[in-house]
Amino acid sequence: MPFPDELGPAVAVVDYDPDWPSEFKHLAGRLRAAVGDRAVAIDHIGSTSVPGLAAKNCIDAQIRVPALAPDLVILLESAGFRCRPEPWNRTETSYGQPCEKLVFAPPVGERATNVHVRVTTGPNTRYALLFRDYLRADRDARQAWGAFKQRLAQSVPDLADYGQIKAPATNLLMTAAKRWATQTAWTVA
Repeated sequence: MPFPDELGPAVAVVDYDPDWPSEFKHLAGRLRAAVGDRAVAIDHIGSTSVPGLAAKNCIDAQIRVPALAPDLVILLESAGFRCRPEPWNRTETSYGQPCEKLVFAPPVGERATNVHVRVTTGPNTRYALLFRDYLRADRDARQAWGAFKQRLAQSVPDLADYGQIKAPATNLLMTAAKRWATQTAWTVA
């Protein structure tokens, strides 16, 4: 759930913004400064990481770490990021396996972001990267996914409802993504 300062109007899915990659690059620099060599990698993930894809104007970043540890919360909170407390921001299921994670909101007053901290070898890490790379590679899937999200946002303006309705559709998308990964011998870089 959003923090009170993040509450705004209804869900809006907007056309791709060519500034999103540079906004991610700035965010990644701040995250790298906060966690240092604790990060194996910092990835631009989610819909804003896919050129041409309509998305909510919220940059998603993934920090890949060898293991989740309490000091990561301290490091990120010291940089102003806020750990999201909800259970679904602590555990998620990917490929049928429960996976631990942490999710952070931006510092108060900053642009919408979600910072996902995941174990580098976790299936949820692979899932996020496969989602991005598949939609980057498949123009038809990218256009269909963007159109679906725009229609959904127009008819379901509540963020929680939007997310719950989108989840099963994401699972269908990822079935095609897994086929694509097998066909192309895609691996996590």
